[in-house]
Order: sequence, then C-alpha cells, then structure tokens
Amino acid sequence: MQQQDSRSRDGGPGQDAARGWAPSELRSLSLVSAAHLVSHVHILVLPPLFPLLQARLGVGFIELGLALTLFNIVSGVTQAPMGFAVDRYGSRRVLVAGLLLGGSAFVALGLFPSYPALLAAAAALGLANAVYHPADYEMLSRSIGEARIGRAFSIHTFAGYLGGALAPAMTLGVSALGGLPAAMFAAGGLAFAAALPLALAGDPAPAPRAAAKRPAAAGGSVLTPAVIMLTAFFALLSLSTGGVQNFSVAALVSGRGVDFAIANVALSAFMLLSAFGVLAGGVVADRTSRHGDVAALGFGLTGTLVALVGLVPLGPVALVAALGAAGFLSGIIMPSRDMLVRAAAPPDAVGRVFGIVTTGFNIGGTVGPMLYGYLMDQGQPLLVFAASVFFIVATMAMALVGERRAKRPLAAG
Repeated sequence: MQQQDSRSRDGGPGQDAARGWAPSELRSLSLVSAAHLVSHVHILVLPPLFPLLQARLGVGFIELGLALTLFNIVSGVTQAPMGFAVDRYGSRRVLVAGLLLGGSAFVALGLFPSYPALLAAAAALGLANAVYHPADYEMLSRSIGEARIGRAFSIHTFAGYLGGALAPAMTLGVSALGGLPAAMFAAGGLAFAAALPLALAGDPAPAPRAAAKRPAAAGGSVLTPAVIMLTAFFALLSLSTGGVQNFSVAALVSGRGVDFAIANVALSAFMLLSAFGVLAGGVVADRTSRHGDVAALGFGLTGTLVALVGLVPLGPVALVAALGAAGFLSGIIMPSRDMLVRAAAPPDAVGRVFGIVTTGFNIGGTVGPMLYGYLMDQGQPLLVFAASVFFIVATMAMALVGERRAKRPLAAG
C-alpha cells in the first residue's frame, strides 16, 4: 500500500483550500453521493420481496438465491473492466449509464415479471453495480480539493449506508400500497431521478491541487504490488465485517442464548454507528497522512470488542454497547481505506485502480458466507466471532505493513 503524500496544513495553497467547499465541489459530491445511495438501495430491493416474488413467480428460495449469486458474479467479473471504461470515457458518462441500466432492469422486471426476467434483471443490476465504485471515486478524486477529499469520501460512503438502511422500508412500504410492480417501478424511478442531474451537469473541472507525487503507471500497467496488496486488504475487510453483519444474530442466539430481538438490536447498533463512524473518519482522514496507522488502530480496537462479544456473556445493554462501539470504530477506518487506494493510483488511472481493488469485496463476499455458514452448520456458532477476529487481525497487520513499506522510500530519500 502506498502512503498518500503530505499536504500543506500551515500555509500556502493547502490553507486556502481548507477554508471552504467550492460550489462545484458540493455539486459533484451531491451528485455522486446520490448515485451511491441509489446503488445501495438497488442491492437491497429484491431480498425483502422474496416472499412476494416466490408467490408471483412460482419458484423456491434456492432459485431466488441464484439471482443474488448471479448479481454478485457479474458485478465481480465486470468491476475491473468498468474501471478501464471510466478512465477511457469519463466517470460521469459511465455513472449515468450504470444508473440508467439499473433503473431499466427494475422497470422491465415490473412490466414482465417472470423468473427468466428476474435472472436477466439480476445480471443487468450486477453490471450496473460494477460501475459505482470506480466511477464515484474517480469523479470525487478529480473534482474535490485535497484538503477535503477525506471528508468527501466519508460523505459518499455514508450515503451508501443510508441507502442500505432505507431500502427495506421503502421497498416493503411501496409494495404494500401498490404491489410488486410498484416496488420495481419505484426502484427504477429512483435511479432515473439520480441520473438526470448527472447527465445535465457536464464534466466537473479538476480541482486545483498541489502537484501529486503518486506513482506513474509503468508501461500502462496498474497491477503494482500496492494495488495487489490493497485488493487483498479489501477482501480481508469484507471477510472480517461480513461475519458480524451476516451471522452475528444467529451466532448470538445459538451460542449465547441471546433473545432474537436483542441480537437484532445489537446488529442494528453496529450498522447504524458504522455509518456515523464513517463521517468521523472523514475528518480524521483530512487531518493526517498516516492512513494505514489509522486503519490498523481502528480495526485493532474493533477486533478487541468483537472478541469480547464472542468470549464473554454480556447483558443486553453491554452487548448493544459493545457491538455499537465496534461498528463506530470499523466505520472510522473507511475513509482512510479509500485514501490508501487513491494514493496508490496513478493520476490517470484512478478508475482502473478502484475497479480492481474493490473486487476484493466480491472475493470476500463469495468466500465469507460459505465459511461462516460451515461454522454454524458444525454447531460452533461462537467460532463466527473467532474467525471475524482472525480476519480483523490480518487486516490490521496488512495496514501496518503497507504503512511501513510506504515510508521506506521517503526515509531513503
């Protein structure tokens, strides 16, 4: 992992840039964050509707699960190519295309509800989802001033968390009022509403910044050791948080006899405070250049709290507080994570690098559920927390190694 270059904090352009957000920056941040919110809504439109889809389409949950698997496979395979498309054609154009494709997939499914249409929509949604990370981060990296980029990343990530929180209530509420087609049309319309201002906005002018010393792409290749390490870093992040997000409720109920409602409240605290931790992390990322150390410290404390939940029987209040604090600390590292990727990307290849690195999420999302599900099936629910802590420690170690490797060239100079 590469270390981001130090920025001016006590005078000169850095101080001027820190005085306030330019209107063009706020416009770009708003447009990109709205698109990211839509992307997370789209991810969670179908799962709450599974009972309705099962009755309407006459299929089982295995067939419905296949649609989600197809979504993840297509998204994982196409995310890196989408990064190349972003660098070639421009992030705004690719982002508009992704929103229109995702919106059209839901509208088509609402008009022609059938199982083949569901699979086709899932594949189209996977392709659309592959657009967001490379396009969003490239557009933000280019249009936001250096003194505010960490906060911009955090607001962008927070918007995604907010979309995920809103999606189930929105989807179920609309379907209760107008049925399954109405929910599909609402999801599609949301994408069109976000695409229209983006299409009309024009490409944002690059923000003024000091000359960057980020690495140049050797021979056009962006598969540097730093990028490969960051891809592994993202996979470990997905593996570590995925255990808590997807299996902590079942593990607490089976392994500790925790009431189902209390376990869900604890998970909700983890998710909600993660979102607010992201906002706090944006401020931290703009105040330091030691992003690897921030990530390592935040995840080290997160691992301590997750280990506490797995090892010690906690009362309801203590359990909710521990998982809530763990969520907040895990959220703090997210902007620093994004800054590490930005620092490793050549100036003309930000989209490609984010497209490659974020495939780590798909790798972790493919392996993690099988691993944690195996532990549950073997009657070892508390090992879910042990495995999460193992991946958290591995993530922390990788962040520290990347920080030290990045400092060696500076020390040698």
